[in-house]
Amino acid sequence: MLNLHLPDESATQSLGAALAATAPISGWLALHGDLGAGKTTLVRSFLRALGYAGRVVSPTYTLVETYDITGKTSGRRIAHYDLYRLNDPEELEWMGAREDFGGDTLCLVEWPERGAGVLPPPDLELHLLHEGDSRRAHMQAISTLGGVWLSDVKNMLKKNNISYSFD
Repeated sequence: MLNLHLPDESATQSLGAALAATAPISGWLALHGDLGAGKTTLVRSFLRALGYAGRVVSPTYTLVETYDITGKTSGRRIAHYDLYRLNDPEELEWMGAREDFGGDTLCLVEWPERGAGVLPPPDLELHLLHEGDSRRAHMQAISTLGGVWLSDVKNMLKKNNISYSFD
């Protein structure tokens, strides 16, 4: 488990970059938080850290945006889901989510609770909470893969002397 104080948007971006640098090829990260908590900001910085230079938007209306990243992470596929407007979890079936969550895709999912009953358990959960003008990030590993990922994130943050508090 890891709790971080994120004093500003830059800190949220640094966390996104650390998650990207340590991310497995496949698996999934559940992103919880109220509207405006920084979920899309974190995903955008995650993708930028992997070398994606194109436009990154929240898939609020399309529900999913996929990114095929080449270069230093050649052949990497990231699927960014935003389930805020999902009417029924069964819609994930016709969207092809089973292929994303069972294949060589790393899925980043906003509002994952809306896919309950269809989505498998995540590898890592991240809760972004408002704390005045800043944010608090609470991360918890759910799977063995998530445990390795979380450990790698902690090591990267320490190595880079990022001045977050480890509560």
